[in-house]
Amino acid sequence: MKILWVKSDFLHPAVAGGRIRTLEILKRLRPRHEIHYAAFLYPDQAEALSCCGEYCSRAYPVPLRLPDKRSLAFALQVGASLFSRLPLAVSRYRSLKMQRLIASLRSAQRFDAVVCDFLVSAINLPDLSRCFLFQHNVETLIWQRHHSEARDPLRKFYFRLQARRMEALESRVCRQVAHIIAVSDADAQLMRSRFGVPRVSVVPTGVDLDFFAPPPSTAPTGDLVFIGAMDWLPNIDGVLFFVREILPLMRRRRPGCTLTVAGRNPGPEIRALARQDPLIRITGTVEDIRPCLWASAVSIVPLRIGGGTRLKIYESMAARVPVVSTSVGAEGLDLRSPDHFLLADTPTAFAEACLELLEAPERRASLAESAWCWIAERYSWPLVARRFEEILEENRRG
Repeated sequence: MKILWVKSDFLHPAVAGGRIRTLEILKRLRPRHEIHYAAFLYPDQAEALSCCGEYCSRAYPVPLRLPDKRSLAFALQVGASLFSRLPLAVSRYRSLKMQRLIASLRSAQRFDAVVCDFLVSAINLPDLSRCFLFQHNVETLIWQRHHSEARDPLRKFYFRLQARRMEALESRVCRQVAHIIAVSDADAQLMRSRFGVPRVSVVPTGVDLDFFAPPPSTAPTGDLVFIGAMDWLPNIDGVLFFVREILPLMRRRRPGCTLTVAGRNPGPEIRALARQDPLIRITGTVEDIRPCLWASAVSIVPLRIGGGTRLKIYESMAARVPVVSTSVGAEGLDLRSPDHFLLADTPTAFAEACLELLEAPERRASLAESAWCWIAERYSWPLVARRFEEILEENRRG
């Protein structure tokens, strides 16, 4: 097939779940198909173009500079968004250059499939009727959860406004596209019921078992690790929730309990945690997340907000690190507690689950082994990519 793939960014560095999922799928489609990849190129993605031959036949970069979220320019963007019909998380990516590029490509070439990767890419595709929407999350659900968890009145108002606008946009786009590809059965069912769209298929999250396999005789040197992009609001909320409400409960019984937060672009609020507590380490961007996992006894996913599925859980399991997660954190994954991970939704329950594993090496080992066996049988990337390929082939239009 000849595929036009439209996304809001290039895939290197692969430091976020959406990039990793797309990269692993495209790497496996690339040898069998002609992939044309159109995306924004940001100033901090210097290596992106040199690496893109790994996953596409031809790349079409459109330079874009987004204002820093702590800048006056971003504050002005937020103010202007109050009078827009689009949610800010989408409208800031609207680009006349990208729209013209895509229109030109589609008029000059015949593509067997056009993939709109994430909802945000849809605003630059004027004709969605023959497109596949690859939806890694139900975006409306994320913003509604932001609203539910917010305590400050202004933030609560803002999140409610954004959630309403996101639902209007997501519903419209889902009805316009030819087919939707979700990452979990839960997301697929929600889109069918909420947006009234029957044309939804599921491609689960995968993991590279060989890549994450720990070296022989590896033993943890730290207690807890959280992995995830630290410029994504659900991750920021989850880490702050853990440090403020769960970690103090654990320290009553385990005063020296350590936490490593590994992920790109931590803001001042997250970096301050390490200054206030010497037992908390904030890594910032890491080239290779595996050593952070291998050095930790337990991987935590204390999310209260989110959608889609969490790659961090499968990556932890592939690294043979046991996982403690909230229901939101493990949402959409075909996993059972306590067979594959420990589920805990209150601060007390989460603290107890972590302490149970930290204090019982045999329990940690058995849980890690059970989880590894489960994902090894079902969620390798070649299987995931083949399922994605089948959906494109079955539903493409001439």
